[in-house]
Amino acid sequence: MSKVKEINNENSSTRLDKWLWAARFYKTRAIAKQMIDGGKVFYNGQRSKSGKAVNIGDRIKIRQGFEEKEVIVVLLADRRHDATFAQTLYQETASSSETRKKNALARKQGILLSPTSDSKPDKKQRRKLREFKERM
Repeated sequence: MSKVKEINNENSSTRLDKWLWAARFYKTRAIAKQMIDGGKVFYNGQRSKSGKAVNIGDRIKIRQGFEEKEVIVVLLADRRHDATFAQTLYQETASSSETRKKNALARKQGILLSPTSDSKPDKKQRRKLREFKERM
């Protein structure tokens, strides 16, 4: 079977959880459903149910960990294929990609600036830390 047969026509639609799974945003449909129900996915600016019909041109905002992506649906698919095909199903907005890059840089700089020790504090250092915290 060719991939063209499995892609829905322009006038038809696909369930939101199936599309997110086919576009490889989530590993399973069950996880996609949990994220939709948990408010991590916004369909055209609103929370929706996992059975919501997705159409071409719709905007979907997806929050995954620290990252938040806003994509526009370009193609519809019910089945999962390789990653290169999955990337053709959507187009990320320019503002979304810029925001993600800025946030990634800020996180990277924050990690570099935060002091970390090479080892755990020993008994004497823990005692000093406790005394310091109790004084405040």
